[in-house]
Amino acid sequence: MKEAAIVIENLTKKFEDVTAVDGLSLVVDKGELFGLLGPNGAGKTTTINILCGLLEPTTGSVKVGGHDAQKEPNMIKELIGVSPQETAVYPQLTGRENIELFANLHTMPKEKLKRNVDELLQRLSLRDHAKRKAGKYSGGMMRRINIAMALVHDPEIAFLDEPTVGMDPQSRRAVWDFIRELRKQNKTVLLTTHYMEEAEELCDRIGIIDNGKLISLGTPQGLNEQFKVKNLEEVFLQLTGRRIREEV
Repeated sequence: MKEAAIVIENLTKKFEDVTAVDGLSLVVDKGELFGLLGPNGAGKTTTINILCGLLEPTTGSVKVGGHDAQKEPNMIKELIGVSPQETAVYPQLTGRENIELFANLHTMPKEKLKRNVDELLQRLSLRDHAKRKAGKYSGGMMRRINIAMALVHDPEIAFLDEPTVGMDPQSRRAVWDFIRELRKQNKTVLLTTHYMEEAEELCDRIGIIDNGKLISLGTPQGLNEQFKVKNLEEVFLQLTGRRIREEV
């Protein structure tokens, strides 16, 4: 039996009269690369924020790495790395300095810090730009620095919220290769994306949510076969009556 890395049980989150997450239940296995798909406003980011302990659920419960997100938030913070949807880099610092800043927040030994930073710069194709001020980076480069900042402490579980949005094809491929490496290292990755081809390329399983509800769950191939279509874009169209890109 597989070990669960993330367990969500009957999760609901309301903001006044808006229900952002509506009775969501989901299990992500340890070492799984799981895709959470849905249009803007579907509840993806809200769910991640609850899993990270940034928001409290209205009802329901979540466990990350076996720890209750409400009762043991500090334990969870040691296990996770979070790359948010909005980039959060310091433009006056170089790319390397941004990553090192976050590494120091985790009180890493100097040798490990340097090794991890060097490796991430190499794997995310940023080594040649490491000494440039981040304020001069392209949007895609800033996204890649953001990912490196989130994962420099080598967490067991990674939350990547729209990691390749706005990237050029070359940058996107570099990030895809990097995410594949995380899976080979038996990291658990929860990925949100609007790009169906990204989900098909990377994810072991996919959950599609709309209006805060889980409306379908399975492997990319399994969902395509279930709905008798060629790709996830068509699956989404059948489930919701619209194409996901219309919502971006």
